[in-house]
Amino acid sequence: MSTATATEISPDLVKQLRDKTSAGMMDCKKALVEAKGDLAAAETILRKKGAASAGKKAGREAKEGVIGSYIHVGDKVGVLVEINCETDFVARNESFRAFVKDVTLQVAAATPLYVKRDEVPESVLAVERDVASAAVVGKPAAVVEKIITGKVDKYFSTYCLLEQTFVKDSAKTINDLLNAKIAELGENIVIRRFTRFQVGETLAGQPAATETPAA
Repeated sequence: MSTATATEISPDLVKQLRDKTSAGMMDCKKALVEAKGDLAAAETILRKKGAASAGKKAGREAKEGVIGSYIHVGDKVGVLVEINCETDFVARNESFRAFVKDVTLQVAAATPLYVKRDEVPESVLAVERDVASAAVVGKPAAVVEKIITGKVDKYFSTYCLLEQTFVKDSAKTINDLLNAKIAELGENIVIRRFTRFQVGETLAGQPAATETPAA
């Protein structure tokens, strides 16, 4: 990196990238230099580095963390999430807490059913494949396979939290946020589980609630 190139990157541009990615200031500046000042390209560079960093830390134990909660306006939807990290120091970090809050908002707004695709039962995927197959009868095998794969991937992106588009930034997924936070805080972070409650929802094995007519 030449000094002349580095000085062409304005502090305002560095701040914009930091606000979008939560990466460190120096990392943002280096990415912008590498991208020749292109904000979108620099964000991609940081995402790739964040994913690589997350991969290296994935095997490390994450036994600390917090239970985050959120009650939506009107008290009709409530969420609990457990997000783990490696140390109590990071669990008390404001940036980590902000990430937990974002995840609770995501669960409330986007209604995921699973954290990741590995948790989806095979019986559920079988139904998705059957539905897709019924819609493409008579098409070439390669086309059928592509359509079925697309149908299953759509299910994952709709109902798996990590693959959902972030409700506050459609350019990112929750997994992108997670990788960026791991890179920023330097610890393995795991979204372990969540529960979402909604007033009036039907419980498994029970009939839907009904209103009692006023006397």
